[in-house]
Amino acid sequence: MPIVDHLSVGVPDIAEARKFYDPVMAAVGAKCLVAADSIAAYGTDRVEFIVILPFDGRAPTGGNGTHIALTAASRSAVDAAYRAALDHGGADEGAPGPRAAYPIPDVYTGYVRDPFGNKLEVIHNGFSVQA
Repeated sequence: MPIVDHLSVGVPDIAEARKFYDPVMAAVGAKCLVAADSIAAYGTDRVEFIVILPFDGRAPTGGNGTHIALTAASRSAVDAAYRAALDHGGADEGAPGPRAAYPIPDVYTGYVRDPFGNKLEVIHNGFSVQA
């Protein structure tokens, strides 16, 4: 059983968030499985990632040192997600490429911020595929 049920990031507007997240998630093979006025939930077979309006009604913020890593099936999927993010209002936080600082071999990853300040990583050959 996975130890993480789902991850979520706060956004100020679900419709605006979907303009960014729908194409980024499609690039890594996920889709919006649940959508409502206050939530959009993404995954393949189950909900794993959620964009949500903060429950307390205050402005969403991204945490310093916090990011969410999305698994990509290939280097080209990392590149596609990175391009989709930039094409839909995201900001560059580190272009796709190998990362020698990772303690595992052959990692290929790129970093972006969504239009709301949340940091995302798209990674191929990351921790989730290590034996």
